[in-house]
Amino acid sequence: TIRVWLKRDSGQYWPSIYHTMASPCSAMAYHHDSRRIFVGQDNGAVMEFHVSEDFNKMNFIKTYPAHQNRVSAIIFSLAAEWVISTGHDKCVSWMCTRSGNMLGRHFFTSWASCLQYDFDTQYAFVGDYSGQITLLKLEQNTCSVITTLKGHEGSVACLWWDPIQRLLFSGASDNSIIMWDIGGRKGRTLLLQGHHDRVQSLCYLQLTRQLVSCSSDGGIAVWNMDVSREEAPQWLESDSCQKCEQPFFWNIKQMWDTKTLGLRQHHCRKCGQAVCGKCSSKRSSYPVMGFEFQVRVCDSCYDSIKDEDRTSLATFHEGKHNISHMSMDIARGLMVTCGTDRVVKIWDMTPVVGCSLATGFSPH
Repeated sequence: TIRVWLKRDSGQYWPSIYHTMASPCSAMAYHHDSRRIFVGQDNGAVMEFHVSEDFNKMNFIKTYPAHQNRVSAIIFSLAAEWVISTGHDKCVSWMCTRSGNMLGRHFFTSWASCLQYDFDTQYAFVGDYSGQITLLKLEQNTCSVITTLKGHEGSVACLWWDPIQRLLFSGASDNSIIMWDIGGRKGRTLLLQGHHDRVQSLCYLQLTRQLVSCSSDGGIAVWNMDVSREEAPQWLESDSCQKCEQPFFWNIKQMWDTKTLGLRQHHCRKCGQAVCGKCSSKRSSYPVMGFEFQVRVCDSCYDSIKDEDRTSLATFHEGKHNISHMSMDIARGLMVTCGTDRVVKIWDMTPVVGCSLATGFSPH
């Protein structure tokens, strides 16, 4: 079903439109100015509707045969008159909303899970289940691959593009968020780790330089991005501990020469060195590098971290339902979360983006 909820004088939300679809709904895009709704379904089709001015009627416009499997994300470009979508048929497609014709498709090796689009340049960012993000330049009847971003160890679940600072944020099933500096062209990335489950939704508030993220266990994080952060180091490889020089268990020659048993390899999250367990026995948070909870660090790095370095650069809140999607009305300071418990919650985010529940209702 599709439901449109209106806030009544009582402050409660009541459905003004209830429309049943032929297939379960899996994605939606709403264009506020034209009141057009694009709904993706499990059967791969995208359906377009027009909502009346009083929001009490919804007229069917057309069906787009966009995919052969579940639609995962939709974006509508009024300027280009394109509806762009990704799906579990491992492709991104863009179709003309005037004619309903397919303009182009690009296929990936994995399910395409999420989508962001730069309306000025017609660049599309597509995240997939392999953990990659592909940057595409879309044309009228073709496209070209600009680059592929690799950094996540799990499937990419959500993306957020800030066209002003030209920053891309990605959240994944590895419980982490990565910030990609697209505009700087330096390949600079920042890693943010504070969630304990799959990161489902992101929204960057450009005015206050804050990033809001939600995870499937109900966690809501507000990250302060208006600080100087350090980029997490690349993990170094070595055949022996880079602190005590004891061999790792695959270093047969050194084990034989020194008559010692090989040790398990670990990595310090602060310096990236390959170390053994004895030389990395300490744990510490390091928020300036994005580690909001305690991670493994080598003993020398642990000694270099001061108490003030452990001060959190994010605030964490409990959504009290397993969040599957989040959307924000930045102008009004409101956030909406949808949960697997079939409940929609509306949050007041105005007190310095401090979360408080405004209302909640059970639509489905």
